[in-house]
Amino acid sequence: MAFRFDNMGIAVEDLDDAVAFFEALGLELEGRAMIEGEWAGRVTGLGDQRVEIAMMRMPDGHGKLELSRFLAPEVIEDHRRAPVNALGYLRAMFAVDDLDATLDRLYALGAELVSREVVSYAGVARLCYVRGPEGVLIGLAEDLA
Repeated sequence: MAFRFDNMGIAVEDLDDAVAFFEALGLELEGRAMIEGEWAGRVTGLGDQRVEIAMMRMPDGHGKLELSRFLAPEVIEDHRRAPVNALGYLRAMFAVDDLDATLDRLYALGAELVSREVVSYAGVARLCYVRGPEGVLIGLAEDLA
């Protein structure tokens, strides 16, 4: 059986801020669209829904990130500030060539380190978790090898 990873989704409140954040990380905006109607609700189980999405493409072309702003029905729960050991969506990890330069770009958009430091792992990688717009949690890793 052949399959490939296509995308992961993150629900956000401010789509423009989220797009800017992930563009600063290096993803490319592939397009924006409104997804609405009964057919879409049959997929998600939400009924008649309206969702504005932005599809972000990974720079290497392998996989995408779908950012979704739900307009209807109303958002009913908020997990943006859940701790890293909360069940469910935890974080997406991105490999970067220059962690310090990446952090500088993300700090300019309000990103914050979760632990207030970048950690070296066994001398082979530098790692950190960052909270971006609306508390979105991502991991960043720079290979030192």
